Amino acid sequence: MSLKKYEDYYVEEVLPKDHFLFASESVGEGHPDKLCDQISDAVLDACLKEDPNAKVACESTAKGNKFMILGEITLSKPINYEEIVRNAVKAAGFVGKEKGLDYKDIDIRVVVERQAPEIANAVHVKKTEEEQGAGDQGLMFGYASNEWDKETLMPLTHYLAGRLCERLSEMRNSKELSWLRPDCKSQVTIEYKKEGGKVIPLRVHSILISAQHDPDVTVDILRREITEKVIKAVIPEKYLDERTSFLVNPSKSFVTGGPVADAGLTGRKIIVDTYGGWAPHGGGAFSGKDPSKVDRSAAYYCRYVAKSLVHAGLCDRVLVQVSYAIGMADPLSIYVDSYGTASGGRTDTDLLGIVKRNFNFRPGEIIRQLDLKRPIYQKTAAYGHFGRMVPEFTWEYPKENLVL
Repeated sequence: MSLKKYEDYYVEEVLPKDHFLFASESVGEGHPDKLCDQISDAVLDACLKEDPNAKVACESTAKGNKFMILGEITLSKPINYEEIVRNAVKAAGFVGKEKGLDYKDIDIRVVVERQAPEIANAVHVKKTEEEQGAGDQGLMFGYASNEWDKETLMPLTHYLAGRLCERLSEMRNSKELSWLRPDCKSQVTIEYKKEGGKVIPLRVHSILISAQHDPDVTVDILRREITEKVIKAVIPEKYLDERTSFLVNPSKSFVTGGPVADAGLTGRKIIVDTYGGWAPHGGGAFSGKDPSKVDRSAAYYCRYVAKSLVHAGLCDRVLVQVSYAIGMADPLSIYVDSYGTASGGRTDTDLLGIVKRNFNFRPGEIIRQLDLKRPIYQKTAAYGHFGRMVPEFTWEYPKENLVL
């Protein structure tokens, strides 16, 4: 597979009927927004290690070597915020000036207060786990699709975009591509075919990678090595053809990255965190929030429900929505859309009935079923919250033997 000329990569295509192009993107652990997500979840994990019932809403922001964490945190024992931030920046790969930023030389400010008593009284004070209310109002979505595999049940565009960034991290950490720096982005466009409500990936149309790098590597070496050791290692050969465009560092130089190049903020990569644009998003970010916040826990549960339905063969792909009012345990609404792919003559109304018979959307029950009081969240904060078969990600393991 040869690289196309960068000036001529775009060729307008006339696609057959019912074919379409769809793109998803991802970012690496050194991206400034993702770095802030990891810091916020590192703080959350530290709180949960000290107190599994800690109430945490932690935002992070970064620019240059200036970092700030701010929010509302209530726990039984103090934690060392500065150490947590430095360790998260180090873990992301910013280990010295030669990588663009040195975790030892960052300025950290902490602006944290306790959770407002009114919220605590509405949500959990003097309530059993079963009675615990939603931490806020809102709507959350879950999605699953069997378009290409039976394990991850994720959109292929999004899955591949995430794995490309993860592969760049592996190559950097192993020093096989020692000139890589922590910041990177990817984007994968795939040609799909519609068959009723099903979507079938046919071929990868284009692959875009922008990888931060040391100043002494040439663009020719960078493009060749990333194409061979990252792209071809991740993208299944059956999806590549002579028309596939490979776009590696189209800007050529990408030496300055991370928060030195752009300001970072928790919660600005919510589509990267979820389904790559294939499903709606309720707007609430995940990172830095303890599981009493349904923005996070109910989104995980909707994924669990959606994946369980597809895994059981009840549909080929499905969207699940739930909505809540602050302080109330029972959801206001539950919605199921199988895009017309429900099996066995079932309707979406039938699927909704199956959902209600098998799943309990009360926040306390979600926390209990998925075991969400564990310090597992920093691992979720890079390369996607969904579609990764990590033992700690309980929401990725479907419920078996559903009552139909």
